[in-house]
Amino acid sequence: MGISALTPPTPPQDIVETLMEFPDNRLLIDLCGEFDRNLAQIEHQTGVHILRRGNRLAVIGDKASRELASAVLSGLYARLEAGKGVEAGDIDGAIRMGRPMPDRELAATEQIEMFSGEKYELRTRKKPVEPRTEAQKAYVGNLFDHELGFGIGPAGTGKTYLAVAVGVTMFLAGAVDKIILSRPAVEAGERLGFLPGDMKEKIDPYMQPLYDALNDFLPQKQLAKLMEEKRIEIAPLAFMRGRTLSNAFVVLDEAQNATTMQMKMFLTRLGEGSRMVITGDRTQVDLPRGTASGLADAERILKGVKGVSFNYFTSKDVVRHPLVARIIEAYEAQDGASG
Repeated sequence: MGISALTPPTPPQDIVETLMEFPDNRLLIDLCGEFDRNLAQIEHQTGVHILRRGNRLAVIGDKASRELASAVLSGLYARLEAGKGVEAGDIDGAIRMGRPMPDRELAATEQIEMFSGEKYELRTRKKPVEPRTEAQKAYVGNLFDHELGFGIGPAGTGKTYLAVAVGVTMFLAGAVDKIILSRPAVEAGERLGFLPGDMKEKIDPYMQPLYDALNDFLPQKQLAKLMEEKRIEIAPLAFMRGRTLSNAFVVLDEAQNATTMQMKMFLTRLGEGSRMVITGDRTQVDLPRGTASGLADAERILKGVKGVSFNYFTSKDVVRHPLVARIIEAYEAQDGASG
């Protein structure tokens, strides 16, 4: 890779630095970012101070922080050498991947060590997509290797986004013939019946997150054509009854709002050559009081069934604005206190 890391003797007053050399000055400029904003982000998230000295970067801080920041800088430089760009999300992902994991999270990653690194880069028609946390990496690996996968956790952890990205990747590779995305038509405090328009116009706003994900991965004209040909479908859960979904990549989003009977109905739609992903957040159930969530029942009943994987996310996996993670943690703390 052409990067050398030199750690000079420890200066007085516990100020320690690691000196990193980057041979390609053009790539170093991209690594630093406009007005050094990439370096500023790494400084803020790792607690180090970074100084630029010609084609070298001096990373100053305690041992653990320096090691993390240095690993992130090396990884991002290698990414640039491979012809990829570096954005804020890539930096955040590199830092998350570089942090030591608690013991309870290690088991989740042991099962994915057998997978090749290429599997984690999802190639769509618009942009490559990469997992940004260890939990996301395990999740993507399981979606490729299991016919039925569950992604359970709070909003903003990439459950649906990554599932759709895997589906588009498999569709473009010819592994499946179509993509089917579904959601239970349960209102979160509003009444769909009072919205103007026909059934499609009433449902479309509710399905918008699924459209948004697809628009990130496929050009608009191609997406419109595939939807017209029914090779990509977005439909409410109720429309799945009576169908057998063969050679398809199927995603059920917001599954916590499916009833037990709806969940059983949906799971039994799985046909030959298909993959199915169920995503949901157990803390955001909008079903009427007293109605059991089909997601909770499926989790209890299918644990240990061969061919079924379960992946769990926490606030640490939130890849939206950092404030979202803090909001989720605050609500979790409040729920714990009230419980």
